[in-house]
Amino acid sequence: MTRAPALRGGIIAAGEGRRLRQAGWAMPKPMVPIGGVPLLESTIENFVAAGVTSLVIIVNDQEQGCVAWARARFPDLRLRFIVKSTASSLESFQHVSASAEPGRLLLSTVDAWCRPADFVAFVEAARRRPAAGTVLAVTPFVADERPLRLRLDDHGRVTDLGSPSGDLVTAGIYLISERARSMTPPPELARFRDFLGWLLAQEEPVYGEIMPTVIDVDDAHDVALAEALVRPRLRAEGDAT
Repeated sequence: MTRAPALRGGIIAAGEGRRLRQAGWAMPKPMVPIGGVPLLESTIENFVAAGVTSLVIIVNDQEQGCVAWARARFPDLRLRFIVKSTASSLESFQHVSASAEPGRLLLSTVDAWCRPADFVAFVEAARRRPAAGTVLAVTPFVADERPLRLRLDDHGRVTDLGSPSGDLVTAGIYLISERARSMTPPPELARFRDFLGWLLAQEEPVYGEIMPTVIDVDDAHDVALAEALVRPRLRAEGDAT
């Protein structure tokens, strides 16, 4: 039986976290805890659960302390950090993609909080899609003040991205094809979501795989929402001990 090639992993964690700071969180956004676990830790743990042990992670210039913390927390993983404040999520992606080994790239933003089992299920489903395709995690659970809505056809292929209507939204987790990684988008594109729309316009195959619940953790309301979802698991773990 032929084993699937190992996935390359990347985490975008270079955002400023302005709304979280305004709400009272003094630490860098990657260190904001959900259920006592920093966002960066839970995101890395998701990759580990999916079998990915080599990661490129970009943080901004004010988050250098996250580098030493992550290396100490995960001494057995191959973590490569890029410390750079970027102008956009697209620029952050381009740095991560350029630093990762060739192949399909499993990418997550650090604030895309989800249950590990749901992350693993997405990865397994995404890997079954054609290798030439880019796969987006999509969710009906809208917890984003600027959601990117989309539509899928009966085969799971994205037919419309950025429509004002639609029952699904992108979730901040992606499996990027090697071909898409090699493509050079026009310089006027400002955000990663613009890049996804450009891929679609180039008639690149783009698919969606549904995840039941993903929370884009940007403010106090999002933290409370994620805490409410993780609380039953913590209670169950406490009862088991």
